[in-house]
Amino acid sequence: MARIVVQKFGGSSVSDVEKIRKVAQRVKARRDEGWELVVVVSAMGDTTDELLSLAKQISADPPRRELDMLLTCGERISMALLSMALQDLGVAAISFTGSQSGIITDDTHSQARIVEVKPGRIEEALGQGKVVIVAGYQGVSRNKEVTTLGRGGSDTSAVALAAALHADCEIYSDVDGIYSADPRIVPSAKKLDSISPEEMQELATAGAKVLNAQAVEFAREQGIVIHAKSTHSAGTGTRIEAKPGELGRVRGVTCEADVWGFCVAGAPDALLELLDSHQVKPRSLSFDASGRTLVLVPLQDVHAPEVLRAKLPPGVTVLDELGTVTCVGTGLHADGLVLRKALSVAHAMNAPVTAMASSALQLTIVTSRSLVKSLTKGLHEALVG
Repeated sequence: MARIVVQKFGGSSVSDVEKIRKVAQRVKARRDEGWELVVVVSAMGDTTDELLSLAKQISADPPRRELDMLLTCGERISMALLSMALQDLGVAAISFTGSQSGIITDDTHSQARIVEVKPGRIEEALGQGKVVIVAGYQGVSRNKEVTTLGRGGSDTSAVALAAALHADCEIYSDVDGIYSADPRIVPSAKKLDSISPEEMQELATAGAKVLNAQAVEFAREQGIVIHAKSTHSAGTGTRIEAKPGELGRVRGVTCEADVWGFCVAGAPDALLELLDSHQVKPRSLSFDASGRTLVLVPLQDVHAPEVLRAKLPPGVTVLDELGTVTCVGTGLHADGLVLRKALSVAHAMNAPVTAMASSALQLTIVTSRSLVKSLTKGLHEALVG
């Protein structure tokens, strides 16, 4: 019996017709080795951003339901074109939307979570000898509403399908695996042969773009090993799998520049209620001795930041020139060495430390947005090497 592999190709891998043809050739080569394939695709290139821009030209704060109806069009274009390309190569293929694939989510538009996968149609098509192409990033609620899974949600689609089909899972992008930092920011960044799901989840949550945080969480819960590979080369990639980490060792440094900080004097209840009503999930909350609260919010999934700003409760100040730099590893709070080194680097660069947060897996410094990249380089040099 042939084994099943779920492959996911991101937007840059299918950004034009020529790249889609190359992906089709790669899928055909894998099929010729005797594998059954389910291929999850993202929208072509910048399609999602272009559709979102269209929506914002209509409304400053587009209704989430209608936004989901609009944005899911991008992946449907990719899935249909890839299926055509495979059939042009003589490979039997069929494309399915998220709902046709049996991806059932909760009712949260724009940032839905997968609650169940019923892959009956996929299994039937595989049994007919077809390669199945699935539109990533989307599903359907039990109320039959089309939903999307948030930025990077195609990763989650792939992992969820791999779990349901008892399949291997491969995530393809422009880079050959997971690096200790973004090579575009830190040219000396090192490729990691493997990393734990917990460490990868922290990196993704803190701004690393290679893998989606919810996908890694899903893989960890389901015991799925993810292989992060390059679309364009035959490198070894990185395995995301459960294994003991080296205590106190920083595995990676990542950053996020698009962050707002909401500073609240006193209880943050009204602010949190407002964020919840806009389906905005805070990344972290910190408190100081004077009773002030700092709520950090990545702007990536805030579709109308200025509308949100206009509705802020009295007493809330927006710090909109912030960014974060996060060091990730296992047992970073085991002693104070990582913290001391990090603060020393920040002080040497005159980078203001607006706030800090730490746990067993991460140390985050909130600083000026303009210094995020240079601080990332400095911390990588000092803590990773």
